[in-house]
Amino acid sequence: MKITSVKKGSIAENLGVKVGDQLLKINSEIVRDDIDFRFKVTEEDLSVQFRIGGILQDFQIEKDFDDDLGIELEEFKILSCANDCIFCFVDQNPPGMRDGMYFRDGDFRLSYLHGHYVTMTNMSQRELNRIVEQRLSPLFISVHTTDTELRQKVLLYRNNKDDHILSKLKFLVDNNIELHAQVVLMPGINDGAHLMKTIDDLYSFYPGLNSLTIVPVGLTKHREGLRDIDVVTPDYAISMMAQLEYLNSKFRADTNRPFIYFSDEWYILSNMNFPNIDYYEPHDLIENGVGQVPKLLDDFEIQKKDFPKSFSSPREFSIVTGKLMEKTFKNQILPFLSKIKNLKINFYVIENDFYGSMVTTTGLLTAKDIISTLKGKPLGEAVWTSYRILNDEGTLTLDDMTLEQISDRLGVPFNVSRDNIFEIFERNIVG
Repeated sequence: MKITSVKKGSIAENLGVKVGDQLLKINSEIVRDDIDFRFKVTEEDLSVQFRIGGILQDFQIEKDFDDDLGIELEEFKILSCANDCIFCFVDQNPPGMRDGMYFRDGDFRLSYLHGHYVTMTNMSQRELNRIVEQRLSPLFISVHTTDTELRQKVLLYRNNKDDHILSKLKFLVDNNIELHAQVVLMPGINDGAHLMKTIDDLYSFYPGLNSLTIVPVGLTKHREGLRDIDVVTPDYAISMMAQLEYLNSKFRADTNRPFIYFSDEWYILSNMNFPNIDYYEPHDLIENGVGQVPKLLDDFEIQKKDFPKSFSSPREFSIVTGKLMEKTFKNQILPFLSKIKNLKINFYVIENDFYGSMVTTTGLLTAKDIISTLKGKPLGEAVWTSYRILNDEGTLTLDDMTLEQISDRLGVPFNVSRDNIFEIFERNIVG
């Protein structure tokens, strides 16, 4: 692994290690990535092999348990997914996007580090052993179905054989690795009896497999040549939500936390009220769309007392969302904000032309759609939307525009906030 940083006065610097050199082995074992390094470096007696200035050098190091070597390593190469899932969002991207938008990751290390969901279809016993040895827990597993024949039809994994998903889950749970599972639900494909079998199979690993999230399939208009999949309609969402109470009574959890969660989209599509915020504790599934909206609304309620009652002079700004959040804003947020004197808020719902009208989440809006909707409309001092329209680095939209470029096109500052309405006011509206 290439070394990207050497801390001044560190063990590594004293050994003559410089940026650009390589860490090869610790205690005769190859260092494969930063996780490997952090796990191995905790030993007090180390045999370390570097390549310094192109020359292999071995060192014996004695240190305290919590002493680091004082180096940072390059990012590891991400393992690609072994599947060709019939619902994969990557395949539903239009042509002409940046290369990263067409990469399907299937790396268990990203599951551990960032909560990414992985299918484990290509996970070897060696990797399973590593997860246990290094205590890479919790992990987030995309299951979709536990029926072997249906898995092959839905996931289309490369070897077209039984991937032994249940055996892998059992191995991890038996070795005290915490798991969270996900099912992307497709009407008429993996619902009904198939879903009940999947839930039953996964519940057999509870509490080691601590939760199951059911999310509706996301479909774009770019599905030429792909299998037909029915969209999740409001009526379908209502029929699914009607089963949730029964499911959680049948598959009981030992704590206040339920075993089965339905993602936020189900509640909005079916026009049902969200549960109390405590239902989502400890909020470890929020990045999978479980409890994002309730957390936004709960924070809003708590912070209402901190909002200004009025402004000394007229102020005006705009809020932008996708279609999915329209009712939430109109019914639960804007009525309160409208009572602030000398404040005018323009609320704009953006139709997703880039992906199609079936895609309604704010996080999948493009700069082009936002600009085309807002151009020529009253915007006030600034425009605000969710930070989820940007990539992980917070620099680019899906269509490769920066906040500064959008601001230039609109003629006013275009800002993002982190799922918190009060942040707009903390940053004095105009950012």
